[in-house]
Amino acid sequence: MKLFEPATLGTCQLKNRLIRSATFEGMADSQGRPLPEYRYLYKELASGGVGGIITGFAYVSPEGKAMQPGQVGIDREEMVEYFLPVTDEVHLYGCKIFMQLAHTGRQTRKKETGQDVWGATTKKSLYFGGSPRELSTEQVYSLVKRFAEAAGYAKAAGFDGVQVHAAHGYLIHQFLLPSVNNRNDEFGIDAQSGIGTNFLGLVIEEIRKACGLDFALLVKVSGSDDYFARFSAEQFASLIRFLEARKIDGLEISYGTMDNALNIFRGDIPIKVVLKHNPVFKTDTGMIGLLHKARIYLLMRAKLKPFTPTYNLEYAKLAKALTDISIISVGGFRKGAEMRGCLENGFVDFISLCRPFICEPDLVEKLEQDENYSAKCVNCNICAIMCDSDQPTQCYKR
Repeated sequence: MKLFEPATLGTCQLKNRLIRSATFEGMADSQGRPLPEYRYLYKELASGGVGGIITGFAYVSPEGKAMQPGQVGIDREEMVEYFLPVTDEVHLYGCKIFMQLAHTGRQTRKKETGQDVWGATTKKSLYFGGSPRELSTEQVYSLVKRFAEAAGYAKAAGFDGVQVHAAHGYLIHQFLLPSVNNRNDEFGIDAQSGIGTNFLGLVIEEIRKACGLDFALLVKVSGSDDYFARFSAEQFASLIRFLEARKIDGLEISYGTMDNALNIFRGDIPIKVVLKHNPVFKTDTGMIGLLHKARIYLLMRAKLKPFTPTYNLEYAKLAKALTDISIISVGGFRKGAEMRGCLENGFVDFISLCRPFICEPDLVEKLEQDENYSAKCVNCNICAIMCDSDQPTQCYKR
């Protein structure tokens, strides 16, 4: 069965085509150092048989930290020693592990991080609010170096590669989107392609210089979004052609931004959990605050997309037709038959999953035993909402 055939990502050979997609852990101390639970999480996943693991997003610079507590960082050399035991453990099981590098840009809050919020522009996020400060040209170049340095730290810590997070509305994605990026410098929107690729291109170039071609370089992108001026199929195709020319090793296709986060991970809206734990929607403000939050909720609800199987597959198939880069599809994979069909029909090269592995870390073993196995995850999304709490990510339906 192709699902369990070995396959390569760059110079990495994975023992099967199943990847644990980046999933926030909430398992770090206040300095971004991974706690023992973090190591155990990745040991459990690796021992469960998955071919590759992409970590939850790690910040490359303190001002790019998420508002959620417990995010890991890879922003300084001292972090190397904290991740070495993690990668050593994972490698004992013949599993490859890639660190996801990210900067939140405008998608964070000073109230939680203690840092000023910086974005590609001063445009506000509907969900996060605030008034982001626009990065200067010099600051953007400085962040290019921070991404490259972070990749170097990840390599020194034993990771097999990195995934650059250019999706979900985070900083690199903000530069790509014409609906957000109105800059007038070299990091603005390219007139020919209609997207802003210079920042991403320099990040890729500098990581290659820092880490070499034997260190896997993956990128995660969103096929489209939910803004009024949506990222079009033509712009998506331009992005894929841009990445094809840079010969990255793997491309994971997702969807959307955190302004409509439930369209990234579709399913239920556990509203009671949202009101109790989400810092944006907690009902501890006055009437004006409540009305503002109600407005945001209604706008997001109006654009809500239902959960359907393999919901990002059409974007992945489009990318596959445009590039020889290994394509990873994430979103809505629950049944073994769906995974097999996508691979055997040549739609994609790898399948990645997030919530099903929270529910069943041994999912791969179950699929090996029964090729028609269906994951137990019911898309309740409590695990996702609880990322805003001080609890580590876990399944609440087990």
